[in-house]
Amino acid sequence: MDQTTPPSAKPGRARPLMGLLEFLGSRTLSMLEAVGAAFYLLADAVHWMWRGLTHRRTRLGRPAIISQMVRVGVRSVFIIGLVSSCVGLILALQMAPPLDDFGSKDLVANITGVAIFRELGPLIASIVLTGFAGAAIAAEIGTMVVGEEIEALEAHALNPVRFLVVPRVIATVISMTCLAVFANLVAVTAGWAVGITALGIPSERYIDNMLQQVKLVDFLTGIGKATVFGLLIGLIACTNGLRVTGGAAGVGQATTSTVVQSIVAIIFADLMFTAIFYSLGWV
Repeated sequence: MDQTTPPSAKPGRARPLMGLLEFLGSRTLSMLEAVGAAFYLLADAVHWMWRGLTHRRTRLGRPAIISQMVRVGVRSVFIIGLVSSCVGLILALQMAPPLDDFGSKDLVANITGVAIFRELGPLIASIVLTGFAGAAIAAEIGTMVVGEEIEALEAHALNPVRFLVVPRVIATVISMTCLAVFANLVAVTAGWAVGITALGIPSERYIDNMLQQVKLVDFLTGIGKATVFGLLIGLIACTNGLRVTGGAAGVGQATTSTVVQSIVAIIFADLMFTAIFYSLGWV
């Protein structure tokens, strides 16, 4: 062995570092590719939405949109209501002991109201909808890709984005907005119920404290977040579904990727919105 070779130049010690760099590079390229595909799909979907609104011959397919809204939104009402009620109960019970130490147990209504309307209601509803509907959309479109149904549509001069992506994206956006309102109401009602029963707070005082603390901007910012979350869920699910390769294994990978990517995108978008609202003085 050449004694003049520095230890850092030995091939055996460079392999772990090169492997780590290759892993990080491949993950970064995959993420950029997925983001680019989602933006390209969004541009194509917006194009067909605009044509559907401005051209009489181009229809968006209202029956398809309504069908997807029932499948995505209506069928997830129960599970979102269940999760939201549990979150409202947990939040009220968790906040009561530390506030009671300061003699301010009545402020449970203030904290739970702001937390639910600004963050927890839209966030919990979007995460539940991701697992309930996002994975199903990716699996459905992925199965069409594997079964060559997408190619059949293109062979008949039917654009897959217009007939498959647009109805699902519109349905997820509208459903997520409505479900966020529903989740807010259920969580607040659950907090009010545990407040007046288990915590012994008078109903009138609980409601007055919440109305004094919660402003219209809290409700509107939460609903705005929910709309963007629904757009992210629909886009990511459709993008992964259209990119399926490898048969049934590819469909399973698409559903897993949809859930993971949607949750990460939702959390990151929530962070960005919170930072913007904080800079504007809305929080």
